[in-house]
Amino acid sequence: MTILVIGATGRVGRHVVDQLVQREADVRVLTRDPAKAAFPAGVEVVQGDLLDIDELRAAFSGVSTLFLLNAVTGDEFTQAIITLNVAREAGVERVVYLSVFQSDLAVNVPHFAVKYGAERMLEAMGFGATILRPTYFIDNEAMVKDVILQHGVYPMPIGGKGLAMVDARDIAEVAAIELVRRHDAPDKLPIETINLVGPDTLTGADVAAIWSDVLGRP
Repeated sequence: MTILVIGATGRVGRHVVDQLVQREADVRVLTRDPAKAAFPAGVEVVQGDLLDIDELRAAFSGVSTLFLLNAVTGDEFTQAIITLNVAREAGVERVVYLSVFQSDLAVNVPHFAVKYGAERMLEAMGFGATILRPTYFIDNEAMVKDVILQHGVYPMPIGGKGLAMVDARDIAEVAAIELVRRHDAPDKLPIETINLVGPDTLTGADVAAIWSDVLGRP
């Protein structure tokens, strides 16, 4: 049986695919534009949109386990609702879902509310799931590199409490381990939530100091 990866072209999803290939899993990815998707040999690529039920049903044919990563969009929750309903219809019971750290405590934030809603759906619909709750991605730093280099300013509004940042590659490795564990289990496993955090809690000033040290200037 096949592991279906949804969200395979993003920062986490592409690493999930690589990790599953390393573990010799049978992998299928769903993407809207296969021509732009570059995956390792042996990965099955199918075209489809999460809002197209017929395409989703075709993608779930022969699938036993699902990795679900919904992009942060205006219709993110709609995509999650449709995907999980089609998954249940297809008989898929084993899921690894990428949520967000403390999704249950910040439901006034749209991105968090959507993730927590999907978590509640997984439980209410009877899935066996691992819910991954990663904190702030440390590779977000690459997005602000130009500002740091050109203006000498660290612009991320992290503040003084700090964040235990985590790398997307580590998130993907945990996801792959959980996907294989659930895929290989003789029966559906109970829901489990895993918080994914880094080893150090860094404030905005801490990160600015690291950049200062690396660049040799404040």
